[in-house]
Amino acid sequence: MPVGYVITLVIFGTGILSALLSVRRPRALRWLSYRLAVSINEIPFLIALLLLASTALALPDLDPGSAGSILLLGLVVLEIAGLVVVLRRGLAAGPVVRKALNDGLGSGWEKTIRPGDGQAMGWRPSIVRILLFPIVLFGPAIKRERNLSYGVAGRENLLDLYRPRRRDGDGAVLIFMHGGGYHGGGKSRESRALISRLTRRGWTCVSANYRLRPEAGFTEHLVDMKRVIAWVRDHGHEYGLDPAKVFVAGSSAGGHLAALAALNPNDPEFQPEFGDADTSIAGAICLSGYFGAYYGSRDDPEGPATSPFDYVDGGPPPFFVAHGGLDSQVPVERARGFAAALKRASTGPGDGPVIYAELPGGHHSFDLFHSFRYEAVVDGIEGFTAAVLSRAAKDDRNRLSRSDAR
Repeated sequence: MPVGYVITLVIFGTGILSALLSVRRPRALRWLSYRLAVSINEIPFLIALLLLASTALALPDLDPGSAGSILLLGLVVLEIAGLVVVLRRGLAAGPVVRKALNDGLGSGWEKTIRPGDGQAMGWRPSIVRILLFPIVLFGPAIKRERNLSYGVAGRENLLDLYRPRRRDGDGAVLIFMHGGGYHGGGKSRESRALISRLTRRGWTCVSANYRLRPEAGFTEHLVDMKRVIAWVRDHGHEYGLDPAKVFVAGSSAGGHLAALAALNPNDPEFQPEFGDADTSIAGAICLSGYFGAYYGSRDDPEGPATSPFDYVDGGPPPFFVAHGGLDSQVPVERARGFAAALKRASTGPGDGPVIYAELPGGHHSFDLFHSFRYEAVVDGIEGFTAAVLSRAAKDDRNRLSRSDAR
């Protein structure tokens, strides 16, 4: 019996089981399960090809009459069946995101989109790109300017700017903050499919580093987030940006930052030396977001509030929240509760909308790959931002009309 093949099946089987389940305890098993599930859950077809290829290579060494060989081949069948379930869950994200948009924006919302504000929904995933290029590479249509300084913290205050090489007029801006639990991560890893799609649609995207633990704490993280917003508004004219169309986004810890920045604009406590900067935003996008209190903040009752829940009251801006139903790192119940709190607080004419998509079978960090699940989420984000921009333009026209009437 080929030992290498047995080890391969055990590794694949453990990963597939991790993708099908949500392991939350103990902590070490949760971490291992998450690491194994990330790739398998988003690119199951590539895992299936590897599994079939390893089986084909091992066949000459298998005895078709032995119980061990029959057991191994039966395990292969079970693993392929598990991958089919994983794939079907990924494909189910499309209808879920569409329903979330209909619930948050109302039926017929697609008809409100102005030409030039974006597409309502695509729902035609690029199967070839997903199958062959799950790791997004930025093509020649996108101009990337790397390591622009936005602060004084050296490499931790650098950002990358993504712009379309050909574009007429000012475009909307997406600021993306990476995840990593506030102690790791970087600006070049996550949500590449989102950045690529929006840039090809005429947006400018900014992906930034920020100061990390243990040298930095909550205040430094949020100051850096706001400093990026201020940098975009200060330097936007140099790159053809529209400072009135700034969205913030992030995954995991970056989602925590995006939510806090959206709910707490223009707070001088988090804008030292740039207190007069406008850090308000048009909308926020949280992917696998963490919405709890910052690590250790409960031990400092004199410190600032650190959970997005603490800032929900007062009329939230538009939010798009997407979270995996099997997320073991940040349980989905907290994201569900945060979206509900946002909806309860969105009572004014200028508040919200709030879009909440709970992704079937989704795990943490689902935005690492260009997958069927993330393609659906990116479609939803494009529809959400288009609706927000169109609604803002309509509100501006109404205000001008009322002003002219006076």
